[in-house]
Amino acid sequence: MEVKIGVQYATRELVVETDESAENVEKLVADAVTGSSLLTLTDQKGRKVFVPGEKITYVEIGARTLGQVGFHG
Repeated sequence: MEVKIGVQYATRELVVETDESAENVEKLVADAVTGSSLLTLTDQKGRKVFVPGEKITYVEIGARTLGQVGFHG
């Protein structure tokens, strides 16, 4: 699962590839934003990413696009 996170005052978005389900990521984001706590995600290599909930400007949750080469229509 690819998760893109916009962070206040950051010029680039964070992109995290995680094995979490979309529903779980959505719950973690909602909890972090409403509770002003840290959003904690673990990527596919086991690294943890921490983002303060009050600094999150947007989150885009999407499926991975592995192995796509060439033109697809």
